[in-house]
Amino acid sequence: MRDEHLYIVAYDIADQKRWRRVFRLMKGFGDWLQFSVFQCRLSARRHAELVALLDGVIHHADDHVVFMDIGPADQVMPRVVSLGKAFSPVAREPVIV
Repeated sequence: MRDEHLYIVAYDIADQKRWRRVFRLMKGFGDWLQFSVFQCRLSARRHAELVALLDGVIHHADDHVVFMDIGPADQVMPRVVSLGKAFSPVAREPVIV
């Protein structure tokens, strides 16, 4: 899909139970990079869906979620310095429902 963008989503959730809920939710939308960081390839619709779902889970006074739009997923070549495991942008894969 040409309208997909690559996002880095990072979050700081104050409560361990909510953190686990957010982590499980994020696993359905992207690839886990580090403790509270995911790489997601999302259309505008999937981005809005993720924002709405997270909005219903987090406590706005205590938690924080940041979406960094890296750009169009098929055209962006992120410049990343990665120590340890190699970093590679999430690829477009078929989804079997």
